[in-house]
Amino acid sequence: MKSRFPIVIVAICSLSIALSSCKSCNKDKDNLGEELVIPDSLKWDTPLPMGKPIVDELMQNISSPVETAALIKGLKIPFNKDYMASTKQEESFNTSFDKALALGIYGCDLGYLNMYEKTSFVVDYISVIKRFADDIQVGQFFDFETLKRLATNKENLDSLILISQQSFNRIDSYLRETNRSTLSAVIVAGVWVEGAYLTSRVAQTSNHPRIRETIGEQKTVLGFLLALLKAYSNDPNMAKLIAQLEPLKNQFDNVKITYELGEPEMIEVNGELTFIQKDKQLVDMDDVTYKEIISGIQTLRNSLIKL
Repeated sequence: MKSRFPIVIVAICSLSIALSSCKSCNKDKDNLGEELVIPDSLKWDTPLPMGKPIVDELMQNISSPVETAALIKGLKIPFNKDYMASTKQEESFNTSFDKALALGIYGCDLGYLNMYEKTSFVVDYISVIKRFADDIQVGQFFDFETLKRLATNKENLDSLILISQQSFNRIDSYLRETNRSTLSAVIVAGVWVEGAYLTSRVAQTSNHPRIRETIGEQKTVLGFLLALLKAYSNDPNMAKLIAQLEPLKNQFDNVKITYELGEPEMIEVNGELTFIQKDKQLVDMDDVTYKEIISGIQTLRNSLIKL
């Protein structure tokens, strides 16, 4: 899965240094271990804004629906329609918050369908996504007629994936620009939960090391996701979602991730030579933890779609 850490790490490190400096200036040594308490007023009604680059980085660290599906298909793992959220669950999502979450969940499933060229199912999922999008006033960013037309022809797969992805990107930008960032974050959460769920289902039938590694890597991704969601934690619905994610985060605490410095490699980008750092991420996770995380992901996802 994607891993883009630099901006986020710089931001978090800078914040930590600033807070440490502030504490050392204003508190005696006996109080240095106390946690910083953030006033409620900064969390929701007048939240401390995250800069766009940081928000973009947080969201980009959460794999797109297409990336999740591409990983699974790339490992020659067969398609299984039972992995997806059923369109019959549509009525379970009643509020705008729920529908934004569902938009992410079903959007991830649409990516899974598109990647496997399952055109017979795509139209049903597009129709459900349209209703959710209309209900939260973002339906204008989907060209549903074009999507349906492309879905009926396997030769249009690349165009279908591109338009689907562009639609979700426009929705994300629009919600943030119109001060509805909460819903944008919830959509991202839905994408992550369903992507993790699809991977967890595959993990139950495949012993491929890349699947195991991907499950373990979600420790880092979940950390980014919770950082994003906690910016809106004074919203009761968001607080509830965060509480549902916390047990899974605790299970991931038993996963150890280290980084091995690799040799820099010179490549050509847009006609210019540049260096990229080929670092390696190492995931250490025992079998008990692995099984617990798989179970935790599935329990979380099924509770969110009211199963």
